Amino acid sequence: MTPADLPDGLDEALRALPKVLLHDHLDGGLRPATVVELAAATGHDLPTTDPQELGRWFVDAAGSGSLPRYLETFVHTLAVMQTANGLRRVAREAVLDLAADGVVYAEERYAPEQHQQAGLTLQQVVDAVREGLAEGMQLAAADGHEIRVVQVLSAMRQADRSGEIAALALANRDAGVVGFDIAGPEEGFPPSLHAAAFRLLRDASFPATVHAGEADGLDSIAQALHVAGAVRLGHGVRVADDVQEGPDGTWRLGVLAHWVRDRRVPLEVCPSSNVQTGAAASVAEHPVTLLRRAGFEVTISTDNRLQSGTSLSRELGLLVREAGWTIDDVVDVTLTAAQHTFLNYDERRALVDRIARPEVAPGTESPGRHRA
Repeated sequence: MTPADLPDGLDEALRALPKVLLHDHLDGGLRPATVVELAAATGHDLPTTDPQELGRWFVDAAGSGSLPRYLETFVHTLAVMQTANGLRRVAREAVLDLAADGVVYAEERYAPEQHQQAGLTLQQVVDAVREGLAEGMQLAAADGHEIRVVQVLSAMRQADRSGEIAALALANRDAGVVGFDIAGPEEGFPPSLHAAAFRLLRDASFPATVHAGEADGLDSIAQALHVAGAVRLGHGVRVADDVQEGPDGTWRLGVLAHWVRDRRVPLEVCPSSNVQTGAAASVAEHPVTLLRRAGFEVTISTDNRLQSGTSLSRELGLLVREAGWTIDDVVDVTLTAAQHTFLNYDERRALVDRIARPEVAPGTESPGRHRA
């Protein structure tokens, strides 16, 4: 399918589509102007104080092809998220930005332990984010955009506070925290280092997603599944190393790939971010398309909207324009995401019902796996 074959108004159609976002970092989605204003108030030095130039700096700095270099950009976003007011503002604006992009449900993840430099307790961090999300949802609703945004708490895998963060998540499970995650440098910091935290969560029947299969390979994915008990994989694209397509169109899967596919473990794939960190060569060559054709539970997310200069609509549009996806493919992965949120079954069913099938231009349809 060439660009000439695409439906008119693709960008508008994607923004209008009710979307579900499973993997979005709160500290990776700030507005550049907000970073400038909050940095000025706290005395933090930035590479530039021009919002447009700063936005470009984040994208360029994050595009080095190295995950550790990518993570360094968070020095500046985290610096302005150390007070309750800063956290509330960032959370509120995140909701408004997602609503403007047509997102109707999102799980915002962040690491509370990274927001204590000014003396906030872990619970005060969670409370401030919850208040900001609530404000954003109320403002969005008043503007005609109904959206629900909840929290996923991350523990930094290079630190030793995962037990605290797991307990914090459980203490707030009835107050808008729906899941747990470990984030940070993947290579050298396996889930086994946090086995006690994951046991605590499993004993409490609380779901976890784990960053795995982005900067490290199949062993990282195996530990996320079998040590951490993850029910979703953050990124997970390296499972493609265990998948081969035969010349006759059949698929040969290794033991681990079979486990992931057969048990319908969803992949939280973030195409632009994966290109920036070197997990994929390009969107056109991204393994997400192969994995989707092979029958994996693929979902599409943004990861860090500021560092990638992106939105969920843009990520989906890139897959259409550069990887040959159809509108049906987009709707299908959106439905898959709705089915794999950390909400309860009844709420997931209601969310699926909100996702209407958009108008499709002739010649762009493809068989989908639409499920209600």
